[in-house]
Amino acid sequence: MDNKLLPKLSQNLIEILNDDEYYDITIEVGKDPYVKVFRAHMVILHYRSPYLKRMLSTNKKKNDGTLVQIKLPNILPEIFEIILRYIYGGRLSLEDYDISDIIKILDAANELSLQELVTHLQSFLIENKANWMEENFDLVYQTSFKNNSFLELQKYCTNLISEEPDKIFKSPNFSSIPEKLLLPLIQNDNLQMDEVQIWERVIKWGLAQNPALPSELTNYSKDDFKTLKNSLQQCIPFIRFYNLTSKEFMDKVLPYRKLLPKELYEDLLITFLKLSDPDSKPTNKSKPRNRKERTRSRQQKPKYKPVRKGEYDSDDSEQSY
Repeated sequence: MDNKLLPKLSQNLIEILNDDEYYDITIEVGKDPYVKVFRAHMVILHYRSPYLKRMLSTNKKKNDGTLVQIKLPNILPEIFEIILRYIYGGRLSLEDYDISDIIKILDAANELSLQELVTHLQSFLIENKANWMEENFDLVYQTSFKNNSFLELQKYCTNLISEEPDKIFKSPNFSSIPEKLLLPLIQNDNLQMDEVQIWERVIKWGLAQNPALPSELTNYSKDDFKTLKNSLQQCIPFIRFYNLTSKEFMDKVLPYRKLLPKELYEDLLITFLKLSDPDSKPTNKSKPRNRKERTRSRQQKPKYKPVRKGEYDSDDSEQSY
């Protein structure tokens, strides 16, 4: 019986949004030149959004009858309209919106501290839009790591990148990802990629951060190497150089030796020169990646287990030389 009565209540609350008489607050949403003003009711906003509750605590209703006004410049008006209907009626039909809009709704819900909606949107994307998220992995990955509110998306992305690292390493936008997103990738123990490929992608990323560097390595000056080294100084400690073969080290790392700390380079050189087989690797010198046979098809979803806030642990940050 309770469930049968709720739709009518929800509809009546949404109808209040059209009230011309009893609203007591206006909300200016967006930035010039695209700004829209919404009318609302302080009591509903106060109890439905912790973020708006904090804002309203400093904007108490004025005794002279003047309306309270707050501004939300970081949210698009069309997205806030969707959110506002959810705040009033507790309903949101996600099938009515493009996935890119759902990502925007997720961002807005997080800004307004609508944690219940944030959790619901993440679950909806993971359970229903896996193919789209794989095709737009750059956007999803960067969105998920904007802050620690999107824990379920973070877990999903971490699992996916471990099993199919090409989703981001070979994507057209790989070179533009920020360093704070690259570091967790190369630290991942379960990354299903050869170490030499990881090294090549990291070099590619570093070069993209410095487009003024010469195109040919033979034309590099001492300062050029120093510039590239500065860009990669946070990444190099997490490359597991001892997991390379002797040939890979000679072909791919030796030309960039000036990027490495002196002690590391000297030890690597001694270690690999001792190997008689160019396809052999040093033993017990570096923690291996947990490589496994790939059984997941493109159409299958990665294993997903919802996580709660505080349960998600980032990858171990110890150095991985």
